[in-house]
Amino acid sequence: MTNGFSRRGFSSGVLGAGLLRPALAQEPPNQAQAEPIISTYARELPVLARHGMVASQEDKASRVGLDILRAGGNAVDAAVATGFALAVTLPRAGNIGGGGFMVIRLAREKRDIAIDYREMAGGLTDKNVFLDANGGFVPAKSQSSGLGVGVPGTVAGLALAHGKYGSGKFTLAQLLAPAIALAREGFVVDEDLADSLPVAARRLAKYPSSKAVFFRPDGGPLRNGDRLVQSDLAATLALVADKGPKGFYEGAVAVKTVAAVEQAGGRMTLEDLSSYQAVERAPVRGTYRGREIVSMPPPSSGGAHVVEILNILEGYPLGDYGQNSARSIHLIAEASKLAYADRSLYLGDPDFVKVPVAGLTSKAYAEKLRGTISETRARPASEIAPGKPQPYESDQTTHFSVVDAEGNAVSNTYTLNFSYGLGMVVDGAGFLLNNELDDFAAREGAANAYGLTGGEANAPGPRKRPLSSMSPTIVLRNGGVELVTGSPGGSRIISIVTQIILNTIDFGLNAAEASEAARVHDQWTPDFLEMERGVSIDTIRLLEGMGHKIRITRAFGSAQTIQRVDGALMGAADSRQRGTGVAGY
Repeated sequence: MTNGFSRRGFSSGVLGAGLLRPALAQEPPNQAQAEPIISTYARELPVLARHGMVASQEDKASRVGLDILRAGGNAVDAAVATGFALAVTLPRAGNIGGGGFMVIRLAREKRDIAIDYREMAGGLTDKNVFLDANGGFVPAKSQSSGLGVGVPGTVAGLALAHGKYGSGKFTLAQLLAPAIALAREGFVVDEDLADSLPVAARRLAKYPSSKAVFFRPDGGPLRNGDRLVQSDLAATLALVADKGPKGFYEGAVAVKTVAAVEQAGGRMTLEDLSSYQAVERAPVRGTYRGREIVSMPPPSSGGAHVVEILNILEGYPLGDYGQNSARSIHLIAEASKLAYADRSLYLGDPDFVKVPVAGLTSKAYAEKLRGTISETRARPASEIAPGKPQPYESDQTTHFSVVDAEGNAVSNTYTLNFSYGLGMVVDGAGFLLNNELDDFAAREGAANAYGLTGGEANAPGPRKRPLSSMSPTIVLRNGGVELVTGSPGGSRIISIVTQIILNTIDFGLNAAEASEAARVHDQWTPDFLEMERGVSIDTIRLLEGMGHKIRITRAFGSAQTIQRVDGALMGAADSRQRGTGVAGY
């Protein structure tokens, strides 16, 4: 990248020589200083910029977005270009065959928009689609067959964002051009992609169309240093560039998509594709310690429950307790249990069920829930049930964050569900299908692949959107953007986003420190507290003494965060994944 600076994740950084310890009063490095240097302190140091920034899970895609910002595009333009680029360079999660959510902040208008481009069940989907003849849940139906494939929403969502909220300086074709070139010309497989392919190799190998893209002639998955060329994907993206969303949802690509889903045992029709629409919704809003929280509404559960947890925790002086102290972790876990219990009963597609968002995000409801928490004892899951928010009512996934020079911001999370989704590339169209319908509650109490349970509100049904934990979030202070964040991580996403917010606001960490701090997660059921390595053994023993069942787990999530402090942008790409990148100027 020229005329800018960036940082790749995983122990290597690209920082101006004067920025090894960020001092916001400094000017960004001049052009002569903009070449990469390797920093052994990358786990603590954010990238600094003064004008615009993109943070994503893949460095090449971040640089695509930065090029759009530098050429005069706004945050939405850059987000659209980054999203399409990730569909090429991060195939396990970036996508055009999945769906997601976008939250936009328009600085001049002081307006916030939420775009729901979640996958949708086809019109032939029935309530018992994932059950056997005896009413038992069959996970293979939702996770490993075409029955789990939802109608993809990404192309519609990105096109809607560009058409309504882009700067007007770029056509959709221009924003697609970098992704098309990356797919057509190919790129060298790096360590991150090479690491992910063997893990998914068994699922990918089931389909000749997938093997043709991701495997070597000798039969093994592509390795570090090989070249990944995706000619069919390039052709599909070129159709979208030429015809807009109709190039994807109608015509030859739609025919190939339906054939692939049927081949995998699913039930998708051409009408399901042609009738799909991305939807604008009112964002979920809340406040926390003088900031405004703007996040995604249902069918995402993320926004409502991030706000619910923050509301509960606002009653405690967490800053005095200390980051990742036993007392802080205990309270975060207890608040999270209450929110996840509510999630199991109330959350679903708002086009089909009434979701009591106002009650769930009410300060008064949070106060009532706070009163049930003991500061010295962990409540077992058996003692917790969903609350009653109605009286408080009034009438592998990836994330990227973008901020532009005008203060506009985009927080976007989208997904295929599992890493590489179903594992099936649509023959002749080059993109991977999702297995997102596993996020429905197959029946009352049946856990999905992430251990989450649900009920009637999130039951499968025709044209319904399954519930999600994706939580793209923007934090405002005095009307301006202070934080843009989000993460993949399945059911843990809500916890990750909440802790990024707590780490920056309550504990005073910068974006990089907030991202790298050890994370904890408690989702009510299963009844244990997950904890990444890095929390002291003394803290763990104190938590066990309170009654928490601790499970040490591998690192989770890949938060992409941009923080604005005193006019400067501070970006962090999570080092839990290789190949992540922040690009700013």
